Amino acid sequence: MLKKSDCMQKKNKVVIGLVQMPDSDDIQSNMKKAGELVKIAAKQGAQIVCLQELYRSRYFAQYDKKDFSRYAETIPGESTRMFSDIAKECGIVIIVPVFEKARDGQLYNSAAVINDDGRLLETYRKIHIPYDEFYYEKSYFKEGNLGFRVYKTRYAIFAVLICYDQWFPEAARICALKGADIIFYPTAIGLIKENDQPNGDWQNAWETIQRSHAIANGIHIAAVNRVGVEDNLEFWGGSFVCDSFGNIIKKAGKKEEILTAQLDLSENKITQEYWGFFQNRRPDTYEIISDKQKK
Repeated sequence: MLKKSDCMQKKNKVVIGLVQMPDSDDIQSNMKKAGELVKIAAKQGAQIVCLQELYRSRYFAQYDKKDFSRYAETIPGESTRMFSDIAKECGIVIIVPVFEKARDGQLYNSAAVINDDGRLLETYRKIHIPYDEFYYEKSYFKEGNLGFRVYKTRYAIFAVLICYDQWFPEAARICALKGADIIFYPTAIGLIKENDQPNGDWQNAWETIQRSHAIANGIHIAAVNRVGVEDNLEFWGGSFVCDSFGNIIKKAGKKEEILTAQLDLSENKITQEYWGFFQNRRPDTYEIISDKQKK
């Protein structure tokens, strides 16, 4: 007979799947392929599956001020209809990052979250939008206006943040305070071709900052990135999952891959209570964080 503690541990375990893939110029082909890979992840035991940022197209934001509105779609729309069917068929939760065209015509870098019964949950819109060389996203996406979302599903409570959101500790802390046990980071990040990385190893920095969010908040992190060369950018893949102390549980390589990993979310509470980061916060001293003026 199972002890009560054993039952609780079993309930706190979840298998997640991350799908990293290259993208072609054919958005229909990309969507179909992603659907097939999600089904494979489900067959491998994944209960929550996350696709990469802007999964359906090549990373067009490496070009500034061009018209790529043809890639935009509504939520609900073509992607969510297909993945809702898959979610219901497989009994899984699916995170689908899309180039969203809102009802008012505004464009967002968004993530549609579909429950295991095929029901569409609230959309998350990327809040932090970069404008850097080959990452000219402000030319295409409005800043997210729906706040940080936390999704309570039968498998786990999680949040979704998108790519550039990764570099902001405030975003991860807010999601953790709202109860997320996992943060999924769908991403499109890579090296600029023929750039010697003068500041050091960019992939290592990308991985380190996300692992630090896991440690600082006592939660699991799952980052999924695209792969392949797209004109000026070479996407390094490297999708990974880490536990609540930043330890890498599993990591993907540089090619197309389905990464599945079992997480024991009961570790989160142990880590949080041991370090006391939440109990010992001093929000009364943090006013400067919400000050728009750079200090």
